[in-house]
Amino acid sequence: MLHGLLGGVAGVITAVISHGGYVGIIFLMALESACLPLPSEVIMPFAGYLAASGRFDLIVVGICGAIGCNLGSAAAYAVGAHAGPGFVRRWGRYLLIDGASVGWAERLFARFGGVTVFGGRLLPVVRTFIALPAGVARMGLGRFHIYTFAGSLIWSMALAYAGYVLGRNWDNSPGLRRVMSGLDGVAVLLLVCGGVYFLWRKPRAR
Repeated sequence: MLHGLLGGVAGVITAVISHGGYVGIIFLMALESACLPLPSEVIMPFAGYLAASGRFDLIVVGICGAIGCNLGSAAAYAVGAHAGPGFVRRWGRYLLIDGASVGWAERLFARFGGVTVFGGRLLPVVRTFIALPAGVARMGLGRFHIYTFAGSLIWSMALAYAGYVLGRNWDNSPGLRRVMSGLDGVAVLLLVCGGVYFLWRKPRAR
């Protein structure tokens, strides 16, 4: 079942990035930062993999990822600011928002304040939901977007670079190709990054 789920996610991600290019990266990362369960741990490494093939520029890929995060986070911030935490707790499950993860993000924000927006962008799961408590607290928009962009740029570049390195080594490693015969670079990145993401997320949510 996990492989089927990951395969479906891979199909969406590869199709959007393959046809949409940089705009596709921005769009997918915006969805992820708007609290939808579309892991950046799959999106950005695949984009980096394509950068290794010469289709994209690695630096531009990272910047596009950060721009997408800011756009999606702005939407999540607005929900937190105008609807409040009660809306998220009551209706979040219908919007595929993980209530336990939101609660974790809220506790971090309450303890460390606005700087959590920067640090939270570097943490799996938390990064997806940290904009909600920032909106509830009505954090200054300028500071919110600066922290979001800075943290997201580091995160996006790190993941894209991982995919870039794999892409560069793909043709130079017959052993890697032999072990993963029948799978392309997308599936490799999906199974490794996506599998770790979902398996790590489930016990945290509980």
